[in-house]
Amino acid sequence: MTVTGPSGRVPVVPGRTRIVLAEVSRREPGADRARAELAQQTRVGEALVRGLVRAQLALALRLSLVVLIGLGGLPWLFAIAPAVGRVTVFGVNLPWLLLGVVSFPFLIAVGWAYVRLAERNEQDFTDLVQRPER
Repeated sequence: MTVTGPSGRVPVVPGRTRIVLAEVSRREPGADRARAELAQQTRVGEALVRGLVRAQLALALRLSLVVLIGLGGLPWLFAIAPAVGRVTVFGVNLPWLLLGVVSFPFLIAVGWAYVRLAERNEQDFTDLVQRPER
């Protein structure tokens, strides 16, 4: 059997059917509603965003306190115990070594921890927004 089309005659094989499946994606109705709340900036959306901002602020303040105690406490230590300030390591005074060399890896570690924990806060927020309601 042949069929005439715009490009000419095309043979048709009997018994074969061409099926095209559309990509089907199921959306969670609760997730769509939460996204709509965020997009429309309703009270619920504002509360969700405010919770994320508070979590990020609390994280920043906690890690700032770690840096303040870690680095800010060193001058206090050297003022209270001057003998510690006179210790030398590899020919370098301990205060110079701690404040000039050791402080940079400490700050990098705190920065790495902040990024990791901030991303976890954001992932928790995303999970909360996309969680289906029951």
